[in-house]
Amino acid sequence: MTLFAHPRGFVAALMLALAACAAPAFAAPPAQPATVRLDYIHSGNALNEQYAMERVVIEPLPWPGDMRRTIDNTNRGNNLVEVVDAASGALLYSRGFSTVFAEWASTEEAGKANRGFQESVRFPKPDKPVKVRILKRDERGAFSVVWTASVDTDAMDVVRKSAPAPVKPIGIRVNGPSKDKVDLLILGDGYTAGEMKKFEATARRLADHLFDTSPFKERAKDFNVWALALPTQESGVSRPSTGVHHASPLGTRYDIFGSERYVLTTDNRALRELAQNAPYEFIEILVNNDTYGGGGIFGQFSTAAASNDWANYLFVHEFGHHFAGLADEYYTSPVAYATGGERREPWEPNATALRDPANVKWKKFVKDGTALPTPWKKEEYETASRAYQKERVALRQANRPESEMSALFHRDLEQTNQLFSRDPNRHVVGAFEGANYEAKGYYRPEMQCIMFDRSDKFCSVCADAIGAIIDLYSGPAQE
Repeated sequence: MTLFAHPRGFVAALMLALAACAAPAFAAPPAQPATVRLDYIHSGNALNEQYAMERVVIEPLPWPGDMRRTIDNTNRGNNLVEVVDAASGALLYSRGFSTVFAEWASTEEAGKANRGFQESVRFPKPDKPVKVRILKRDERGAFSVVWTASVDTDAMDVVRKSAPAPVKPIGIRVNGPSKDKVDLLILGDGYTAGEMKKFEATARRLADHLFDTSPFKERAKDFNVWALALPTQESGVSRPSTGVHHASPLGTRYDIFGSERYVLTTDNRALRELAQNAPYEFIEILVNNDTYGGGGIFGQFSTAAASNDWANYLFVHEFGHHFAGLADEYYTSPVAYATGGERREPWEPNATALRDPANVKWKKFVKDGTALPTPWKKEEYETASRAYQKERVALRQANRPESEMSALFHRDLEQTNQLFSRDPNRHVVGAFEGANYEAKGYYRPEMQCIMFDRSDKFCSVCADAIGAIIDLYSGPAQE
């Protein structure tokens, strides 16, 4: 049963993709390789971690990426996957990513217990046996191998057949063949059969907002956007802290690691088995809830509460984490995981420990004569923020209507804008102390950014970092 297919949109998208791939009979383009997914278990605790292969899957759709862009040189993520020829050691494919495990490993629970998390890496099918290596960033910021798995994608135990797709993808925006574009898949969780039109309308609205935001606006033609959702019996996803428990296809929920606003899924198998029915490189999950919340893991997925008043902001902010590995620049809100006492240089492009101000990582954006660190109204901001956070906690503890929380957010942003409007460095690129969840020792590029507060623009450094990831998938070919 097709639950919410959009026949005209899907057929038109398919025809466009086929037409774009067409070529004269004497010069047929090479076929895209199949998509391989390696599912594995990542387990351990705060001090130790282990990996164990679960299975190798040939997904139903061909590889969505450009075979000329197989090597990732952006140096993003806590981890890096490398696929190398087993015989020669030649590097065939690489991508940076981060994991839910890495965040959990910094929580209090990880100091007391072991846990296992499902993870996957995907890559174009090779024509010979390979070694898949998972690398981890060390304390110096360099990658070293922590696990190697030998993979023969033609072996007998490789899963080659999947169940028929339960739903067809909706083409929200289709600008060309997947191999030439960045493919974003919007998944829905917590939508009933009667709410499928609501999901589609919301996906279209939020995609429109993303591409009204620079630098996505200027690169909109480099993207395809698809949408998929499986219906649930009840509207919304689980919010355990309030006693709400709903079964949903992706298992997305609030209260991850004890943070009431943190929304993730830890059911990687369910996520990948639904997502494989559409071309994708990036995923954003819309939860059918009005309670403020979201989350984003670089190279994995992001989430947003689609029915919240701040859904536009949540969609873009969390996608910034997932898509470009951007750091949170705020530091006065509590977070679910420990940040640690040591001020290492972050790998994220928009935060720095500023050990060498003369060579700050975003030096090309800093005008001569700019003070580093850069002064701003930090004490005034923190005084106001403490009062705001106190009121925010009280509203949540009293389980007040979401409208009251939304009104508080509006007042907070207005107060911040008024404070910053009087600062001569408001639009300066420098090094503003307070970032990466820390009031001291970490610095952000500009006073204000979508990654800092609920404003509506990325700073220059974040925009540049986003552009680099777009170039990894679409645009001028790698040399």
